[in-house]
Amino acid sequence: MKNYKYAMLTAVGALSIAFFCISCVNEKHEESTTASETAQTKSDFPYDLSKPVKHNMPQSLFEISGIVFNNGDPKQVYAIQDEDGDLFYLGLEDKEAKFTKFGGKGDYEDLAILKNQVIVLKSNGEFHIFPLSEINKPEAANVQKVKDLLPKGEYEGLAADEAIGKIYALTKASKADDKEKATRIYAFSMANDGTLKADGEFSLPYHEIAKTSGSKKLNFKPSALSQNKNTNEWYILSSVNKMILVTDANFKIKSVVPLKGDDFNQPEGIAFDKDNTLYISNEGGTLSAGNILEFKLKK
Repeated sequence: MKNYKYAMLTAVGALSIAFFCISCVNEKHEESTTASETAQTKSDFPYDLSKPVKHNMPQSLFEISGIVFNNGDPKQVYAIQDEDGDLFYLGLEDKEAKFTKFGGKGDYEDLAILKNQVIVLKSNGEFHIFPLSEINKPEAANVQKVKDLLPKGEYEGLAADEAIGKIYALTKASKADDKEKATRIYAFSMANDGTLKADGEFSLPYHEIAKTSGSKKLNFKPSALSQNKNTNEWYILSSVNKMILVTDANFKIKSVVPLKGDDFNQPEGIAFDKDNTLYISNEGGTLSAGNILEFKLKK
């Protein structure tokens, strides 16, 4: 009887070891598959982020916080910096920038151009809207200050979809985000006179971003967004997390691309031109001026 029990225990032990080994193999296979998929996703990214063309900005744009092109025209970039209510405009190689004042001191984070209107987003969710034609004046007239359209929170990203006449405001932090553990995006349709009307909400769950990036946990803090008109994908930039989150047209998460190297000192702005060239702006640092990095499509 003792020999029988001993034989049974030995058999059970052998089976347990076998199942453990199979489990380990499967786990390693899943890890390998995930790593392979991640590598494949990164290789499919259409821009080589290790080889930018760098355009240094004048001192007035040392703290550049948002960039945009009008109808994708790269001959002139429009930009703001996050302390003064000035709209700057210049060629990428210009040594000086012209500007038009639209507001007082404040924390201005991003901007968009839609239907010949400039829309500037403050960190508290307030919009400043004025006609693009006002840029030839020292100070813009007919500036609308729109409050209370966005829930209380901290906002850093703004972008337009010209094809459907909408703008999208991106939260960096809010009580709703903390509760939901997701970044919220608020859409507004815009009339020709610059009037805004709420027109949809989207969510970017932290756990989905973490899973896609290969992290166990991630508290996403985005700084800007822009739409790739060729694919209709959204590129969502995060200075804190040093990454670009790529989603489809409806903000469904597709991939995460890390921003590596010294070129990305403090990436705060992102834009595409009509040729699908990607641009990322950085605030200046101790040893560097504010700049705009240019990335051509891979050939």
